[in-house]
Amino acid sequence: MKILNILHFTENHRFYIYRDFSMSLMDTYMLNNIYQPMIGLSAISLYQFLYQQVPPDRLGYSDVEQQRKLFLFLGIEPSERGRKFLIDQFSKLEAIGLLQSYRKYILDSDDYVYEYKCLPALSPKEFFKNQHLTLLLRDKIGKHTVISLRDSFKEKLPAEISTEEIYSENISVPFYELFQLNTQVVDDELEQAELEVGVSLQVIHDDVDSNDEISYADLISRTPRSNSVNRPYIENLKYEPEQLKAINYVIKKFHLTLEEISSLLNEDGVFSSDGSLVIDELQKKANSNYRQDKKREDNRERFLSKSTENERAPYEEKIVDTAYFLDVPERFNGQCDIQQYNMMLCNAPYTHVLKSVFPGSIPDRILDIFDKIDMNYKLNEEVINVLIHYLLSHHLDWNKNFIDSIAADMLGKQVKSFEQAVKYIRNKTEVKEKLEANKTNKNYKNRTYSSRNYQNQKPKIPIMTYSDQQDAVSTEELEKLKKLAAEWDGK
Repeated sequence: MKILNILHFTENHRFYIYRDFSMSLMDTYMLNNIYQPMIGLSAISLYQFLYQQVPPDRLGYSDVEQQRKLFLFLGIEPSERGRKFLIDQFSKLEAIGLLQSYRKYILDSDDYVYEYKCLPALSPKEFFKNQHLTLLLRDKIGKHTVISLRDSFKEKLPAEISTEEIYSENISVPFYELFQLNTQVVDDELEQAELEVGVSLQVIHDDVDSNDEISYADLISRTPRSNSVNRPYIENLKYEPEQLKAINYVIKKFHLTLEEISSLLNEDGVFSSDGSLVIDELQKKANSNYRQDKKREDNRERFLSKSTENERAPYEEKIVDTAYFLDVPERFNGQCDIQQYNMMLCNAPYTHVLKSVFPGSIPDRILDIFDKIDMNYKLNEEVINVLIHYLLSHHLDWNKNFIDSIAADMLGKQVKSFEQAVKYIRNKTEVKEKLEANKTNKNYKNRTYSSRNYQNQKPKIPIMTYSDQQDAVSTEELEKLKKLAAEWDGK
């Protein structure tokens, strides 16, 4: 749990629980014998308490209550020390994959509400396939105990079976050999019930802030039965939640309406022959639609859909480590703080960032440049956003060749993540500053050397000049000079 200000996490803040699984005896055994030695009794007790907040015969959300209940359960004081201890227990549960924490800002109450999502314990087979969890358990209890625990989950094959040579044959009966379904009759009532159940389940499994996402029911209700070639593929989206999330990401990225995305999904080339979604083709068509009418961005939502899956997808929100925070450019002063700015760079599509940079209308030539980087170079959105930040923060020219050269360099150096992109621009800035410093030092030395040479030069000696005007010579002086000349000639 990443809490920057301890006052944002107190006993007075409210919380609720989300759970979409039930705990079995095997899960309880794993918690007590595997997870507890790794993170301690307090963290496991907190996890079991959170699990019990949702009734055992229900899935979904608990009631909203004050976090004072958590302090009382663990027997800790609601002081700064107690808050840090509770944050530490949450962090342990999050680190080993038993919990996910979300902080939500409520405008009406001007306060934070915490959502804690309980995740099921791994099965023994999955746990011991996970190398870093196994190594952590080894460091806590020793390798011999780990081996003993791993073997304790397995029941051995009977001796008379394991010692003989066995030839096995799969004699199981498949579904369609035993049951026959009447697929010729369309049951509208049943289909409508399935849609309603699908929508309700989606509400349970999705995050609270993602209620504005397009659901399967929204798409299928706007797909004609008769003249739609892609209807069977769209119907299959009910069983492909990842493809549905990808569609929602494209909707958010290009600010599409429900009617527009429904029209795009019915075009040729959006689905492959096996029925899978061709995301690149959908993005090209959506981008073309977006370019034709980009002014509609002003009246639409600009928030990313949040994924609730364990593994990060390109359209899932990612938390930025403070070590990789980028400074907020002058353009955004007063609009957002450093955390909000970096979260936007890491999670928002580049079209949203460009819209923030160009509050009026994004110039077509700028869109052309970044469309090429997105479609042809396949750079991740977060990398493109860091590139935009680099141009903005260093007051560089938005020149096509210059931007293209940086993008090509990023592609060649395999810059794929937000952290790698931050390291890239920091190294580039550091090299630039060193070159400028060396250039400044060189110029200073040249000036000093020139000044020194100037000071060591010999002083200029005045040269006698002759004038046309001569002084008059008297007769007596002239005679003396003649005598003197005669004496010199005689000698």
